[in-house]
Amino acid sequence: MMVAMRWSRRKHLMLVTGASGFLGRHLVGSDAARDWEVVAPPSRTLDITRAELVADTIREWKPTAVVHLAYRRDDPRVIVQGSANVARAAAAAGAHLVHLSTDVVFGGRPLPYAEADMPDPITDYGRWKTEAEAQVTAAHPGAVLVRTSLIYGTEHLAPVQRDVETALGGQRSMSFFTDEIRCPVHAADLARAVSVLADRRDLSGPLHIAGPEAIDRASLARLVARWLGADAVRIAGLRTSTVAESGLVRPACVVLDTGLATSLGLACRPVSDVLRS
Repeated sequence: MMVAMRWSRRKHLMLVTGASGFLGRHLVGSDAARDWEVVAPPSRTLDITRAELVADTIREWKPTAVVHLAYRRDDPRVIVQGSANVARAAAAAGAHLVHLSTDVVFGGRPLPYAEADMPDPITDYGRWKTEAEAQVTAAHPGAVLVRTSLIYGTEHLAPVQRDVETALGGQRSMSFFTDEIRCPVHAADLARAVSVLADRRDLSGPLHIAGPEAIDRASLARLVARWLGADAVRIAGLRTSTVAESGLVRPACVVLDTGLATSLGLACRPVSDVLRS
């Protein structure tokens, strides 16, 4: 069943894919979307890899905006073809589109990445998300492509936080990299920005929305551990390593320049401020 919420002004409707995901839960039914009526079709009724179903659903609801959050990390059909299907359907319905992308469309470098920098992914997931951006732009030139970083929360734990919880509990042996640098963003901050962008038809193309604080994964893990209430001994016991030592192919230093988003009033909070409060 499609779940419709805030049914007060039918003319201002947001359709959200992937609403059951971590970011989706912070958007749908929250204060971030208080100015919207929201419809959130579950994946069991809206398979985004079925182009005709997606087109029929969006045409039926006639949303003002579509927010595309749905993805499966290991499924290029969902990431690429599903995104293209959503973009084409949104364009045909005259709906503004906010498409969620990622910082790993970049391969890593010491300098921050701005919106004008060309993607240079080094992982399959990064390549699929890069192709999704291209497909979305071709199908819906007015779409906003939100590139973001590691997402965390305070009411609910995100995967990046559960990794720390699991390591502290000894259920799994894992290392946190000292040379993998990202810009963590609170899900509530990102949800608020997405909601604002859904109403900004004057904006299109890539937009970097992430936390203003670049932090390595090992330091982030210790910060999360303290926030979870771990004592100094358990925090000191967290294993660290480097991407180079691991032998894995993954981006190391990926820092997003968020100056443009900040100029639009879409600044996010530093992770160290949030998790120390």
